[in-house]
Amino acid sequence: MTLTTEVRDELSRLVVARTDDRAAELASIVRFAGGLHTISNRIAVEVELDTLALVGRVRRDIAELYGLRSDVVSQPQSAGRRSGPEYVVRVLDGGETLARQVGLLDARRRPIRGLPNRLTTGSRSELAAVWRGAVLAAGQLTEPGRSASLEITCPGNESAMALVGAATRLGISAKIREVRGVSRVVLRDGEAIGQMLRIMGASRGAASWDELRQAREVRATANRLVNFDDANLRRSAEAAVAACARVERALEILGDEVPEHLRYAGMLRLAHREASLDELGHHADPPMTKDAIAGRIRRLLAMADKRAYELGVPGTDANLPAFLEG
Repeated sequence: MTLTTEVRDELSRLVVARTDDRAAELASIVRFAGGLHTISNRIAVEVELDTLALVGRVRRDIAELYGLRSDVVSQPQSAGRRSGPEYVVRVLDGGETLARQVGLLDARRRPIRGLPNRLTTGSRSELAAVWRGAVLAAGQLTEPGRSASLEITCPGNESAMALVGAATRLGISAKIREVRGVSRVVLRDGEAIGQMLRIMGASRGAASWDELRQAREVRATANRLVNFDDANLRRSAEAAVAACARVERALEILGDEVPEHLRYAGMLRLAHREASLDELGHHADPPMTKDAIAGRIRRLLAMADKRAYELGVPGTDANLPAFLEG
């Protein structure tokens, strides 16, 4: 079961006590999944739904809230249709009355494009019901990751703006984006998505979302740390190779002229090629600090480079491997 299916199934089975909230949810479902049709010169309201659980919820609300009878018709899949079985809930007798009640028509029988103002300026529970209906009708939840989102496909820009306004009143930032002429309302912030799920009543879905999001964040952090450690190890290894190559060249340039204490530091470096400066200090007899070791090696290289310049021969960089040059 996908996260979208899990959330929509939970919301479709949620028990809503307040009549106003049920009406707001139904109006939102009809707006985002329905439309008006004329059948035998009569106005009919049709709502396309994906699951039988949601079909039962919509039919029950239509009957209990408005006393109207509805029919359900199963639609075969065809090219361009959403996946899964689809059903059409149709209200013919009393269709015009229902259209006015849910905000598809105004009092003069003119189509309304957005959501009724009374819904988008209603109570917090009504605003949550509006979003719940939109998610049930046309919502898609993408699992946490780079493209994580809660996205609602809208029938028009007016309904998209109304949905964004409702989210704003709930304290959540939503944005409208248009894809191939279709308006969509999108939440991309992971924390905001979890918050919206809880507001709508999908507590189990919110818990699943938070669990997935935290797992992704932990995995991403672990990957960053591994990459960081790998980069540090690579740089340390390259530095050790470069140091050994320069020391070898320095001893070659100076020959018998190298002071004994500098020769000792150089030979110590070559004897323990992968050791850190601190570890080199522990290998010395008597032990030395890493600063003392680093200072001696630095003076050795400087002396060798000066002598190479006087002789007109390549300096200590001459023996560096090709991948370390530049």
